[in-house]
Amino acid sequence: MTHAVIRVEQLGKTVTDSTGVLAILQDVSFSLAPKETAAIVGASGSGKSTLLSIMAGLDTPTSGEVFWGEQNLFALDEDARAQLRARSMGFVFQSFQLLGHLSALENVMLPLELTGHANPKREAQEMLARVGLASRLSHYPKVLSGGEQQRVALARAFVLKPSMLMADEPTGSLDHATGETIMGLMLEMNRELATTLVLVTHDEALAARMDRRLHLQAGRLIEGGTDL
Repeated sequence: MTHAVIRVEQLGKTVTDSTGVLAILQDVSFSLAPKETAAIVGASGSGKSTLLSIMAGLDTPTSGEVFWGEQNLFALDEDARAQLRARSMGFVFQSFQLLGHLSALENVMLPLELTGHANPKREAQEMLARVGLASRLSHYPKVLSGGEQQRVALARAFVLKPSMLMADEPTGSLDHATGETIMGLMLEMNRELATTLVLVTHDEALAARMDRRLHLQAGRLIEGGTDL
């Protein structure tokens, strides 16, 4: 039996506002195997980004648990979760989230430097070449196109060879053709590095390219769940 890279067990998230208690996620359960790809889909407000944030340990659930391998994520304090993310997870965002005062090379070097790699410059150069940006190493985000910025973000996400990659609307800020190119590159790199990929998307064509489709409706998983 293949051990799950990540298990989500009976996850719930509620918030309280002036109107009362709002259930954002309700009893969500599924698991993902090594190398598996999954799309989290659903209407706006269905809980997709909240689920991704909890899976990454960036937000906390009201009930339920998340396991990375055998590690209960929320048995760790915030600092320990951050250290685990740094070792095991890459992120790609709709808005790229590059540091504007750093060059493309420096943006990709940063996670390597933070985790103590011996030769971060060489590794970052190799990864930027892999995403087709060998000639843009010294360029800053403001002079890069949206597609180029997302390539830098992909290089930064994959440079540590994470066991999991999480992406929130990774093509949402790009035109269709550029988005197709970026997704093809992401999936190609994902296969090469045997990463488990989870992405939030409104794009049904993109979701169809994943191994799994996790469909949320009003905070409940109505398709693609796993009995645990």
